[in-house]
Amino acid sequence: MGPAAAPLPKLLHHILHNASEYEERLARPFVPPTVSLKDIRDSVPKHLLRRDPWRSSAYIVRDVILCGALFLYASRIDVLAKTGLYGVLPHTAAWQVGMLKSMLWLNYLWWQGLVFASFFCLAHELGHEALYNSWYANNIAGFILSTFILLPFYSWKATHNAHHKAVGSMERDENYVPHLRNRYQLPSGEKATKADYAEAFEETPFVTLWRMIMMQTFGWWFYLSANAMGSEMYPQGTNHFSPYSPLFNDKQRRGILMSDIGLIAMLSVLRWFAVRCGLSYFMLAYFIPYMLCNHWIVMCTFLHHSDPSIPHYRKGAWTYVRGIIATVDRPLLGWMGRFFLHNVSHDHIAHHFFPGTPFYNQPAITAAVRGVLKGDYNYDSTNSFYALYRSFSECVFVEEEGDIVFYKNARGEAARAVDEAALGAKTEI
Repeated sequence: MGPAAAPLPKLLHHILHNASEYEERLARPFVPPTVSLKDIRDSVPKHLLRRDPWRSSAYIVRDVILCGALFLYASRIDVLAKTGLYGVLPHTAAWQVGMLKSMLWLNYLWWQGLVFASFFCLAHELGHEALYNSWYANNIAGFILSTFILLPFYSWKATHNAHHKAVGSMERDENYVPHLRNRYQLPSGEKATKADYAEAFEETPFVTLWRMIMMQTFGWWFYLSANAMGSEMYPQGTNHFSPYSPLFNDKQRRGILMSDIGLIAMLSVLRWFAVRCGLSYFMLAYFIPYMLCNHWIVMCTFLHHSDPSIPHYRKGAWTYVRGIIATVDRPLLGWMGRFFLHNVSHDHIAHHFFPGTPFYNQPAITAAVRGVLKGDYNYDSTNSFYALYRSFSECVFVEEEGDIVFYKNARGEAARAVDEAALGAKTEI
């Protein structure tokens, strides 16, 4: 291979290897953070915590216009393909028309999937009442945007805000709570053998890939409808659609019913759309972008809180600050992640510290918070798709004992250990 081929191995190495920040984190024994919430709050200029209703509205209007423009583009794809982009690409063969049409649809699906995901991210901000000072403005806009992508706004808002209050807690967190060793009927760590782990977890790469695809395709609805990867403190059958679900309190039940009514209304609109325009057009114009949106939702949220290098805490060691720090910022999709996903992956730690502040101020907040956290700040520039595979295959279970636990893989090995000498460190809250 000549010098011209050298960039390819370099690119593959970047895509399929851990970033230096991740490797450096693994190389350090874990010391529980002792930074105080006051230190964090004092580090952030107060003007960054203010909402700008006009700026917030501009982002919402921008994304709605992008969505409408892409729907208009989709409606013209047949004409664009048959005319060769109105004569820009002259052609006569039917196969050329078919290829161009496929390329135009793929282009549409990619961007519309991201725009749908932008609706989720905006609804997420509105659910925290982070974009407007008015309760009504936040909730009405959030309800409309989330209902369009079949997200039960008030249901998800309730459990997501509960997650914020207990992030990283083995007993109280709402989602992506690690499975315990006994779930897989494994012997204790001292007694388990390679054969025990192989019997419980042995899978082919194809099966692992299939399970990942299932999570990325249907994981969002498994969570909403069956509380998959949610807390096991809730009984079987717990879901986000019943007003009487144990996920909600009495004050929230009316909102749950409103969310259900919104979903029924949207599903009725989609049925009308499919009948009027045809099933194949409906699948391309709405359903596939919707499924891509679900993929981005699951990918973002899973990677925020599932990583071999970050801990989970039991009540003996959990604090609000420690739980927040046990998350990871990632540059998912680079500029597209900032533009369409509204910093949800780039600045997730800042969001947890200041959930009521608008996303457009979070890059500056991250810079301030990072200066206080120093080595306790978790950032990972590993290619996010490789990180997804890494977390999916390495974050299998945690032990029943221990106030601070790290994920173990299918061989019963943890990627990181706790510095036992530092466990008595005092934490201020």
